[in-house]
Amino acid sequence: MSTVRVLVVVAILVGAWKLWPREPAALHPDDPRNATGDDRIVMLAAEWCGYCRKQQKAFELSDVRYRVIDVETAAGQRAMQALGARGVPTTVVGQDVVYGYDTAVLQQKLEPLGYSDVF
Repeated sequence: MSTVRVLVVVAILVGAWKLWPREPAALHPDDPRNATGDDRIVMLAAEWCGYCRKQQKAFELSDVRYRVIDVETAAGQRAMQALGARGVPTTVVGQDVVYGYDTAVLQQKLEPLGYSDVF
């Protein structure tokens, strides 16, 4: 077999390997998505964060059921690290993560859960 044919076969095998379906990577034990399932909401927040308070107020006015993890605690720091988050608010809606106070994306993620006009 010529060198070119060997390289072509190797390239095809490598491409097939990369496209082969795999099991999703396991979440880090401290990742809040472990506890959210498809329909729960967790917000990583800080007491000093104005956007966090604004988002919490919107959630409360719309009767959004959610849980807050304070990033000033050890559990909050581990959750931030597990999500790769660098700021607050960071909100987990089901298995989706919304970084920052992004009302359009938050509303988009909340609507399938029955929460309309939150923002």
